[in-house]
Amino acid sequence: MSSAPVPGISARDPRGLAADAPLLDGWLRFTGGLERGEIAPFSVPGHKHRTDLVGDVIRGDVPLYAGLAPVKDTDAVLADAEARAAAAWGADWARLSVGGSTHANQASILALGRPGQPVVVSRTLHRSVLLGIVLAGLRPVWVRPEVDPVTGLPGAVPVAAVERALAAHPDACGVLVGDPSYVGTMSDVEGLARAAHAAGVPLVVDAAWAAYLGFSPRVPGHALQRGADALITSAHKALPSWTQAALVVARTTRDGGLLDPDRLDRAFEATHTTSPSGAILASVDAARALLQRDGEALVGRLVDLVAAARARLAAVDGLAVLTDSSALVVDPTKLVLLPAGTGAHGHAIERDLLATGIPLEMADRDILVPMVTMADDAASVDRLVGQLIAAVERHRGTPRRVEPSPAWTVDAETALDPRTAFFAAHETVDADAAVGRVCAELIAPYPPGVPALAPGEVVTAGTLEALRAVRADGGRIAYAADPTLATLQVVVG
Repeated sequence: MSSAPVPGISARDPRGLAADAPLLDGWLRFTGGLERGEIAPFSVPGHKHRTDLVGDVIRGDVPLYAGLAPVKDTDAVLADAEARAAAAWGADWARLSVGGSTHANQASILALGRPGQPVVVSRTLHRSVLLGIVLAGLRPVWVRPEVDPVTGLPGAVPVAAVERALAAHPDACGVLVGDPSYVGTMSDVEGLARAAHAAGVPLVVDAAWAAYLGFSPRVPGHALQRGADALITSAHKALPSWTQAALVVARTTRDGGLLDPDRLDRAFEATHTTSPSGAILASVDAARALLQRDGEALVGRLVDLVAAARARLAAVDGLAVLTDSSALVVDPTKLVLLPAGTGAHGHAIERDLLATGIPLEMADRDILVPMVTMADDAASVDRLVGQLIAAVERHRGTPRRVEPSPAWTVDAETALDPRTAFFAAHETVDADAAVGRVCAELIAPYPPGVPALAPGEVVTAGTLEALRAVRADGGRIAYAADPTLATLQVVVG
């Protein structure tokens, strides 16, 4: 990929970020010492940075402890980096994670309530949230976003639905929503925060796909700026960070918030590895410093790149591009395409793009999601758009209606709380015989990984039919013990 200069940003050595990124500074010092032969570690990892054994796959792998800093000094260096992250997001507490938003979500859930308490949850959140609820022993009270009838995609989580759920469950310990959604649609976070705070509980927002929000006037503010108490985001999804890089930031009781910082720390450590990758942590630290230094220009350019791609693709006959409408508010950096009006099948388009070296983030029959990030430039986006248009034209056919994914539309019928079902005795039965039984496993069309069936929910004929339709159309069924859906795991009794 080319590295065209970004308007408004002078050419700078990325090493210049190290002055404001102590973990990046530690990584640069260690790797530089290796290159110069000044460091000969007698500590983990076992590869000792020798690339002649298994190749370059281990290059750049530096541990946190005895890597980024001497073991006895590491906690202070990490605390410095995390304090800088908290300040960047206007919070008083932050932790950097090597376990992705999965770890950050589960840590935040463990910090919320006591086993048996209800928690109000948007049903379109990632499976990591559901498994965090299992770990914490909470009882989910599901609220669903409104599904746009034109695009078949989820829109905002209604504030009124959250208010009703909290009124019906006055002992709830919090509200969990995802914003923006997987497809970039956004909710009224300010209204959700007011609803949660009126009930005396915190609002936790999983913003895994939009770490850049709040760092440019060209995009909406981030969740904390809009009233939330905690924000989870994946640095590796939208920022130039290593895979698994994430962070969670919160406004705690020390700063007038509703979350206990000590409980947050314990929850984070309970689900964290004791051998974190220093390279991953350094990349989060570097991305945060980059956002603070150059975010306005980088994010502004990203908005322009996506706007130009949207305009070109919207000119293709029958190809719909997701943008703001009377029903939806959409992240301006998100590129989502709906090919139903062209008659082209999304999987066929994806195969053509893969053949030209362009993998997509998501593709099913009616939705295509190419990830455009601040690492892209006009040349890379032009290549994507050109290949997309060519693939659509090769596979053009009879226009069809959009069929919403079961991830957005299946209504859950809960029989047991997720934790009880997770630990219950189970058996494997023919899928048709599972109808009417209580599901023991989590099953989701993937992407986006939103559960269509979760532990404790009744298997219905409609849900099974919807999942089978996804698979028959070439989609992937994730997390199920039997991804063919010939059998399901159900609770005994």
